[in-house]
Amino acid sequence: MPCIDKVPGAVVLVLSFLCAFTYAATASTNHHVILITIDGLAAYNLSDPHLPMPTLRKLAAEGAVAEGMRVSNPSVTWPNHTTLVTGVHADKHSVLFNGALVRLGPGDSVGINGARDKGDLVAVPTIYDLLHRVGYRTANVNWPCTRGAKTLDDNFPDVPQEINHLTPRLRVQLIAAGILPDANPVTFRRLSAAARDQAWTATAVHLIQTRRPNLLLLHLLVADSMQHLYGPRSPGASTAFALADANLADVLRALTMAGIRDRTTVFITSDHGFERVTKLVNPNVVFRKAGMFRSGPRRRAQSLAEGGTALVYLTAPETIQEDRGKVISLLHEHEGIAEIIGPERFAALHLPDPAKNPQMSDLILVAKEGYAFSDEFYDDNSVTELKMPGGSHGNLSTDSNMNGVFIASGRGIKAGVKLGIVDIIDVAPTVAAILGEQFSSADGKIIREILTEPPP
Repeated sequence: MPCIDKVPGAVVLVLSFLCAFTYAATASTNHHVILITIDGLAAYNLSDPHLPMPTLRKLAAEGAVAEGMRVSNPSVTWPNHTTLVTGVHADKHSVLFNGALVRLGPGDSVGINGARDKGDLVAVPTIYDLLHRVGYRTANVNWPCTRGAKTLDDNFPDVPQEINHLTPRLRVQLIAAGILPDANPVTFRRLSAAARDQAWTATAVHLIQTRRPNLLLLHLLVADSMQHLYGPRSPGASTAFALADANLADVLRALTMAGIRDRTTVFITSDHGFERVTKLVNPNVVFRKAGMFRSGPRRRAQSLAEGGTALVYLTAPETIQEDRGKVISLLHEHEGIAEIIGPERFAALHLPDPAKNPQMSDLILVAKEGYAFSDEFYDDNSVTELKMPGGSHGNLSTDSNMNGVFIASGRGIKAGVKLGIVDIIDVAPTVAAILGEQFSSADGKIIREILTEPPP
């Protein structure tokens, strides 16, 4: 519980300091939580007995497992990793892309920049902010929207040029241990997706052995990469899941060797599922042919693809109403587009109001089954057929194929609990409860039915 509620402004700073000191002095630093995401692991994969995931299945059998976990819109990596640690949807935390929207000016282009600090991206407190403030040790390996986060004691962020933004002490130790080849970010980016996952796993093992963090965030990525290339339910996807499972086994083994397995709670989640895709819709080709997508400060409409959805920005304020009608007319009944959503429906999707948040688009396009969106604008065709089927996500969270996994096992978790669909915003407050804290800024609820003891 907070130490203060409403007090005169003159004493807030003093009481806040005393409150933080009290928490730091009483935090139970003998307890640990590891929150692991396997990027792109759809809930439907858990029912496939042929997938080689023995470690994951063992954790599910020993603890609690959900039928699925409903993710946030947009169902892409950075927004949902942010929801996992904030307990709120994108309408509050403000992360809508794998980066931040950049507007060059009225009538000019918009784009995405991933090279941003956590403070520039995330608009609300995170679970690691809370835990660090009250005296817990926190660590991150490849978690999005964490660059420059001062409340992570060890930080290996998911960001462009990530090696440059590693916590300096950790970077030195990883190079000395041979986990990183050198301090050059180009060298690390030249590694295969599988090799990077192994490096991130080895980093997590190193932190468990040397730091014993109370909260460790770990994001494994190769399953997402393979499903984009080869599609879900493909041999490539199966191989990637096998590697993720082996990496998970390494982490659990490290907990045992560090002597903290019985004091650790492990959460396995994912940020989104996957759909099979055979065709791409190119809205910017339509806009270019209609004279709405031009170079320089003459652009009136631009689409940014998020996979199964696309966000359309009307960039010329003086013609925005006219352009809205024209875009809807151009794309109405266009091949591959299921619907066009206006701002009147954004709140129901837990997306921001564009009048209040400049990151948000003016319209949302939704793809039909088998289609995804592209940012292509040079092509002569507004629909491109893929040479071989691939995979995509970003569909509305109401698409059950976007449901992620939720597994909890270890300290404080009941065995044999089977849940229905849980909500992604419930993860952060449940993590806090396991460590005896309350995460009051989260909109989610504690998943009480999985806990062996009542939360505080």
